[in-house]
Amino acid sequence: MASLTSNNKVQLAATAVVSAAVAAGAILSYQRLQKDERLNRLKQSIPNPGDDEPGVQKLTRVGPLPKPDKEDEHNQLLAQRAQAGDFDDELILEQLARNRVFLSDDGLSKLRNAFVIIVGCGGVGSHACAALSRSGVSKIRLIDFDQVTLSSLNRHAVATLADVGLPKVQCLQRRLCAITPWTKFDLRLQKFDGSVAADLLGDWEGGQRPDFVIDAIDNIESKVELLKYCHDQGLPVISAMGAGTKSDPTRVMVGDIGASFEDGLSRATRRKLKLLGVTSGIPVVYSTEKMGEGKAALLPLPEEEFKKGDVGDLGALPDFRVRILPVLGTMPAVFGYVAANHVILKITGYPMDYQPAKARDKMYEAILAYVQASEEKVVRMIEGGRTDVCVGLKVPITPGDIAFLVEEAFRGRSAVTGVPTKLMLIRWRKPTTTTLVRIGEGKDEQKSSNLKLRDLVCMTKEEAVRHQKEVLLGDKSLEDLYSQEVIELVERQQKEAEAYERHRP
Repeated sequence: MASLTSNNKVQLAATAVVSAAVAAGAILSYQRLQKDERLNRLKQSIPNPGDDEPGVQKLTRVGPLPKPDKEDEHNQLLAQRAQAGDFDDELILEQLARNRVFLSDDGLSKLRNAFVIIVGCGGVGSHACAALSRSGVSKIRLIDFDQVTLSSLNRHAVATLADVGLPKVQCLQRRLCAITPWTKFDLRLQKFDGSVAADLLGDWEGGQRPDFVIDAIDNIESKVELLKYCHDQGLPVISAMGAGTKSDPTRVMVGDIGASFEDGLSRATRRKLKLLGVTSGIPVVYSTEKMGEGKAALLPLPEEEFKKGDVGDLGALPDFRVRILPVLGTMPAVFGYVAANHVILKITGYPMDYQPAKARDKMYEAILAYVQASEEKVVRMIEGGRTDVCVGLKVPITPGDIAFLVEEAFRGRSAVTGVPTKLMLIRWRKPTTTTLVRIGEGKDEQKSSNLKLRDLVCMTKEEAVRHQKEVLLGDKSLEDLYSQEVIELVERQQKEAEAYERHRP
């Protein structure tokens, strides 16, 4: 009897679980249907311009709108004529008159003959595209796999409610052909990755090589593959970094990928590129704005989502973010226009004089000088106090290496206390044998330290002075000064430095 009762309870519990799951599924399905119905009603309320009777443009989640309205048909026909040469060139020059007097006839001619590729046609890419088209670029290839959504409209350059459901590449062509009908667009409704790079970044019809590539991708893996391909193929490229969570347009600047800071996307991209052997030579648009209390941040993923299993399964596509990134609608536009501005100036040969990141280079040089001085003291100690052994001594470390270690490996903080100010690098473990390397003899002799990147640790200056006195030049062990947690943290970060060092040019 007890067994029967137990079985009944199990059956009832199972039935309850199944019923709850069915109910939850029904509720979610009903909510989804309600959302779709609201979107359809919204779309159906937008009349087609010029129609004798109110028309309906139905929302589709994939693909283009079923039928263009009369204004679209007019614009497309005008664009076909203009691109075939049936458009008065004097009218084009009048439309571009302000650019013409700014860039000169020669500069504008270069711009009008240019071929630019934009990868990613969302907030940043759409504004870059609109600026280039309005400025006179005649050939633009647009690459994006996504469609316009309602949430896109707070930051997209030209999308309207009538464009919701339309591929972003087609939306840009549809709207911009009404402004610059002579611009030729090559639309690629496709996700970029390394396997299709040669095709998507290939020549324009007739064999014209891209004059510039704008990277407006927000997925790190695709971004890295694009930048690596452009670097290897010698294609001029500028990459837009993270506009999300940023709000201060005065902090947006252009700099080399190896020197950008205060930007999470830039840091992650730079780290992956360095592991592929790309350490510099790629200009990026980034913001130096610091995060702070009360400012927007990446929204945390609810704990219940982690309990469902692999978080990656929650994304729309593999490797794409699954959390919501707060975006102020104006900031992607700023990034897009800065990228377009860079491309325009580069193509036309207009003088450029960007301000470097304040004091960053000087900071790296100061840290390198500290590393040099510290190594000289270590060499003298090991060599019995002889001062002559340090004359002409060099350390095989560059300012770029310093930047990587401080910004990437140690995330701009002391490994000991996490303090982000007055940082220095110093050898972590006390050498057990000589660190001096001699090449040649007599006047031709060259002396250097055998110091490796993986030997260094990031500390505040006060911590480094103590570490040098008590560990490198004294008798204390690491265990005497630091907790096991700190020691393990340093070892993990040094492994990252070792991986970078293997790929260092």
